[in-house]
Order: sequence, then C-alpha cells, then structure tokens
Amino acid sequence: MNKPHLMSSMAIKEDEEQSLRPEKLIQYIGQQDIKDMLSIYIQAAKKRNEPLDHMLLYGPPGLGKTTLAQVTANELNVKIKITSGPTIEKSGDLAALLSSLEPGDVLFIDEIHRLPRFVEEVLYAAMEDFVLDIVIGRDGESRSIRIDLPPFTLIGATTRFGDLSAPLRDRFGVVFRLNYYTQEDLETICRRTSAVYGNKIDEHAVVSLAKRSRGTPRIVNRLFRRVRDFADIMNDGHVTESITDNALKKLGIDAFGLDQTDYRYLEAIIDRYQGGPAGLEAIATQIAEEVTTVEDVYEPFLLQEGYIKRTPRGRIATKKAYDVLGKTYYEGFLKT
Repeated sequence: MNKPHLMSSMAIKEDEEQSLRPEKLIQYIGQQDIKDMLSIYIQAAKKRNEPLDHMLLYGPPGLGKTTLAQVTANELNVKIKITSGPTIEKSGDLAALLSSLEPGDVLFIDEIHRLPRFVEEVLYAAMEDFVLDIVIGRDGESRSIRIDLPPFTLIGATTRFGDLSAPLRDRFGVVFRLNYYTQEDLETICRRTSAVYGNKIDEHAVVSLAKRSRGTPRIVNRLFRRVRDFADIMNDGHVTESITDNALKKLGIDAFGLDQTDYRYLEAIIDRYQGGPAGLEAIATQIAEEVTTVEDVYEPFLLQEGYIKRTPRGRIATKKAYDVLGKTYYEGFLKT
C-alpha cells in the first residue's frame, strides 16, 4: 500500500535534484576560466560540424563534473549517456554503450580511473579512430572483429588524476581541473537553491552556509536541505541565521566547515602521532575510514585550508590544526 507513495516521493526528489542542475553554461556558477575555454571549444566544434574533442574533468568530489558534462551535451544539442568505470566490467559492456550512440553524442564515464585495464585498451581505438576491435571466441578459435562507430565525444571524470594511465590521459584533447569554489560563488548557489525550493533565506544565513560548505556546491546544497528541514518546522520555511547555526551545530559542523571526521583525523595526528608525520593508512585505521575516502574527501580540504601538510614521511598537523582543537602548539615543533 505504501509503494505508490514511496515512488511518488522518490520521483519528486529526482525532479528537485534535476532542477538544481543548470542546463546551460550561462547558468553554471563558478569555474569561470573553464567555462570561457569550453564555450570557445563548443562553438568551434559546432562551426566545423565536428564532435567536441574528448574531455577529461578532474578534481575533488562534489565540484560539478557530472553537471558540466550534461551542460556540455546541452550546449552541443546532443544526447548524453552516463555511466561509471566500475559498471563497465567487460569489453562487451563498452561495446553496447558505444554502439548505441548517435553521431556527435556524448558518453560520460564517471570514475574513469576505475575502468578495468583491458576495457581501457579497447577504448583507445574508439577514441582515436571511432572503431571497436573486439576479440571473440577462445584460444585457437578466437577471431577479431572491427565495428565502426559514429563520431562521439567521451567525457571522463575522476577524483584521482594520478591513477589514470598515461596512454588514456594522452587521448583526451581537453583536460580541465575543477577547483574549490569561492565564498561568493557558493553564496550565489545557496540563493539559487533556496529559490528553487521556495524558501525565504536571510543573507546572514546564506553567508553562514557558504562558509561551512568546504568550497563545494554539493555540500552547500546538502546543508541547505538539512537547514530547510529545521526552518520548515520551526519558522514556516524561513531560513534565518539562528536556525542555520542551530541546525549545523546539531549536525556537528563547526563555523569553519569541519565535521566530526575532520576532528578525529586531526586528533589522531596530534594525540596519537605527536603531530606527525603519520602515514595515511595509519590515520585511516585510527578513524575507521577507508583510505580512499580519507584521501579523496577529507584531506583535500584540510590541505587547502592549511590544517595539515604532506611530506615524504607522512602527514603533519600545522599550528592551525592545534588552534582549532584548542591544543598548545610549540614554536619549532612542526616537523619537516
């Protein structure tokens, strides 16, 4: 009896998520240098009636790589197929995706660094010559067949640029690194999200949410939705600074955007390893998180904000980390 209601709620959530995504470059907030260059590349491709060159997007999670791929397809007036590296387990999966494309279409592969190596090797010819060379059969009965593909654009996204093989990286003609967003851009995103959801929001609340969003649009939207819950119950949907601060405090997020995992990370280095250096695996074990999660999700922000330093011997906590934990830092204690 509850299934129709559940499906309806899920559909509403998907519609809301989609409405938060911009559809055109002019609506895409932030990453201005990338937008300027991408606009030129798209216009040139359309003028020559050619597919856009293959494009690689990399950077920390939540910065809008998937959204930028969808915007690119919209600007090119073509369809986009979305998949991810781990779901393409064999060359036949890749062949099915590529053979379903129309001329000029975009194929977006998220987490492209997780493609199996043998699938990646099949992808080389597809990217360079728009053909698929597939071996069928086994041992002495195997034979190679070639399938012609329509011209297409591959857009790959990764949070781990260094894990991509050199042959794959070299086949992307356009490579963009997405950077953390400015406070001003995050405030603009927060206002837009509030308007999409139909909530009134005070300017001080906008500033507070943006400051705690770790330079990441996905986080500012997630935090807004949680604060919105409090505002709907406590203030008829009006998001104020006091409601924002109260909600984020209950969520365990401080004024700098640090959460409980960040604090455990810093405490592990300072308390257990005397400020460092400490190895990544040792820290991950100490705070009960996956190594890749620590390296991809938590460390980039802590590094950018100056709470830690990476050295050949491991991670080191800076004076700023001691200060935020309220611990005494002795001048000259920082190890190099």
